[in-house]
Amino acid sequence: MALVGLEEIRAAQKRIAGVAVRTPLMPCPWAADGNRRLWLKPENLQPTGAFKIRGAYNRLAALTEEERARGVVAQSSGNHAQAVAYAAQLLGIKAVIVMPDTSPAVKVENTRSFGAEVVLVSPAERDEFPSELTRSHGYVWVPPFDDPYIIAGQGTVGLEIGEDAPDELDTVLVPVSGGGLISGTAAAIKLTTPGVRVIGVEPELAADAQGSLRAGTRVVWPVADTYRTIADGLRTPAVGVLNFEHLQAYVDDIVTVSEQEIRDTVAVLARRGRIVAEPSGAVATAAYLHRAGELGMGAPLAGGGGRVFAAVVSGGNLEPKLLSELLAA
Repeated sequence: MALVGLEEIRAAQKRIAGVAVRTPLMPCPWAADGNRRLWLKPENLQPTGAFKIRGAYNRLAALTEEERARGVVAQSSGNHAQAVAYAAQLLGIKAVIVMPDTSPAVKVENTRSFGAEVVLVSPAERDEFPSELTRSHGYVWVPPFDDPYIIAGQGTVGLEIGEDAPDELDTVLVPVSGGGLISGTAAAIKLTTPGVRVIGVEPELAADAQGSLRAGTRVVWPVADTYRTIADGLRTPAVGVLNFEHLQAYVDDIVTVSEQEIRDTVAVLARRGRIVAEPSGAVATAAYLHRAGELGMGAPLAGGGGRVFAAVVSGGNLEPKLLSELLAA
């Protein structure tokens, strides 16, 4: 399969303009440490609370009239679900969303609020049941990550970072699940700002992407294993096929963070950054705060400059009860 190029990402940027928010790149003086500085890309500010609206709207807006008339089906633990529901509502398309019954209630409720029909299934059924609906009802399948339109839409995150970042930008940190966000973001960064590193971040309890990149072949984790992490948006057992090709072409490394580091970072982002981040959205910042050694933060850049990191806060959809618990810890 061909990799998504800059032309497709720029086309997506035009297509989603006015729907997805062009989120700012925020300096974080509270996170400066020695010769390193942090900037945050707060995708929790999107209309649906996460970056997923970029790819979902780009995919749905490109459907033919015949495809729109058939309606769409998607599966997601929450953020892709909300994004497809919202995009479908804007475009007047029927949407059926398959969600695991372990999804946070706030994500299920928000998906329904955008007019989508929600079907709850067990985690083991989440990948298969949409195919049944596609066969029986003729719905158009809208994948959460393994699709060039989805990748191009998510790649607009990388375009914006490249346009807004200070000249000293050294590394971009991106959460990894199925690989849509990091595929598009890494492609955009590498094609527009050569020399900037792209490092993926995922939970230790769902480290399939790290294993895949280092093994040189896609590694699949059992669903029961990935569902141990608090980061519900990063529980996908394997990166997509097309996404893995992008990881191999554009991603420099993938690091992991612990459950406690994720929890602590949600609280730090709320208290110091004034940002509400769900656990999945906090992992990139967690790597900056807790995994300096693995990110090569020790030495200054040639010429004496400091290292500048940009971390994507991919979403902020979490249960109020969980946020309260993490802030109280």
